[in-house]
Amino acid sequence: MEQTANVISCRHLRKSYTQGPQQVDVLLDINLNVRPAECVAIVGSSGSGKTTLLNLLGGLDAPSGGEIYVAGQDLSRLSESERGQLRNRYLGFVYQFHHLLGEFSALENVAMPLLIGGQSSREAYPRASELLGEVGLSHRLNHKPSELSGGERQRVAIARALVASPRCVLMDEPTGNLDRRTAEGIHTLMQTLNKSLQTSFVVVTHDERFAASLDRVLVLNQGTLEAEHA
Repeated sequence: MEQTANVISCRHLRKSYTQGPQQVDVLLDINLNVRPAECVAIVGSSGSGKTTLLNLLGGLDAPSGGEIYVAGQDLSRLSESERGQLRNRYLGFVYQFHHLLGEFSALENVAMPLLIGGQSSREAYPRASELLGEVGLSHRLNHKPSELSGGERQRVAIARALVASPRCVLMDEPTGNLDRRTAEGIHTLMQTLNKSLQTSFVVVTHDERFAASLDRVLVLNQGTLEAEHA
C-alpha cells in the first residue's frame, strides 16, 4: 500500500465539533503524505485548525472521518493502548511550551520516553546524555528546567522528542515563545538533526522565513491543505 512508504499519511481527514445546537467544521478534507526525512511546514491563520490537525496526526484525538496511517498502521484499527505504544515508538512531540517535568533534571526528562517504553536506566540514560550532547547541552545534564533558559528548555524538549529515534516529530509553534536569535538557533538545530538522524518533521509555525527554509510549505485554509506554491 502507498501508505507504508510514508511516515504519516492521511486521506479525506475531517474533524467537527458540536457547540450547542451547531456543528463546527474545522477540517473538511485533509490529504497529506509525509515522506521519510522530509521537513514539512504547515501555516495558516490563527484558529484555522493547525493544532487540531497535529493532534489528529499524532493520534491524540480522533477524527470525525477519513483515515490516518502512521508508519503504515491505520490508527482507527488500534486500541488506545496500542496508539500509545505507536506514539512512543514512532512519533515525537514538541510544543510551544516545553512541558518539562520541573522536579526532574534535563537528563531525566529526556530519558523519560525510553523508561516509559520499558528500557532500563542503564540503557536510557546514556542515550539521553547522547541526545543532550547533540543539542549542545552536555554541560546541563543535571540542571532542572528552572535552572535553564527558555532556549535551553526547548532544546531539552527537542532532545526528549528525538530520544526514542522516532520516524517523525510533530512540532507546534516550537519557537513561538523565544526571541529571534534563540529561535533561529533552534531552527538551525532542527534542520541539522533532520539531516543527521533522517527524522521527518511536521512543523506548525507562524514564522514565514523558517517555513520557507523547509522542504514543503502547506497552507491550512478553510479546512483543507494546499501547497503554498502550486
